[in-house]
Amino acid sequence: MQSEDQQPRSLTREVEAVQIPSGEPLHLPALSTVHITQQLGGSYTVMTEFGLARIDGRDADALGQDIAAEQAEAEEAAKASKSESSGESPDEEAIWQQLRNVYDPEIPVNIVDLGLVYSMVVEETENSANKVVVQMTLTAPGCGMGPAIAEDARGKVLLVPGVDEAEVNLVWEPAWDQSMISEEGRMVLGLV
Repeated sequence: MQSEDQQPRSLTREVEAVQIPSGEPLHLPALSTVHITQQLGGSYTVMTEFGLARIDGRDADALGQDIAAEQAEAEEAAKASKSESSGESPDEEAIWQQLRNVYDPEIPVNIVDLGLVYSMVVEETENSANKVVVQMTLTAPGCGMGPAIAEDARGKVLLVPGVDEAEVNLVWEPAWDQSMISEEGRMVLGLV
């Protein structure tokens, strides 16, 4: 028996998605049939007639889903405290936590536990703004989803109070391999 998420769904309205793994934009018309294969980090991976695609969480209603209450509350709280904390240094652990909310749409482990984030640095710019610079990689250099994953990471980092700017750079050295996956990530993937 299929779980609710494995049941076919018809989109209630048209949606702009991202083709996986090419990263190309994909227009899904209203009434298109999809199957949700993964729902993590505020986005949905769905199987469509065109293959896998990623649908942003803001389009959850088109899937007949509610935006996760805790995600919506967290984003509202971050926006509220962001406006109150102008000029303060951001909490580095809060930045790492936001990066743990970013997922490769094909893998049910966040980018930190996958070992894709090589560094995160908070810098003060010339105009005294707090800029976060993240160096990350992908599991495969040819993955077209790289820019979408990097933009997702950038957007989540910008939610942290005290962060004025964020830059996420894709790097290829050192090359990623499975030994970089955390113990928690290994457990999720069944590699332990």
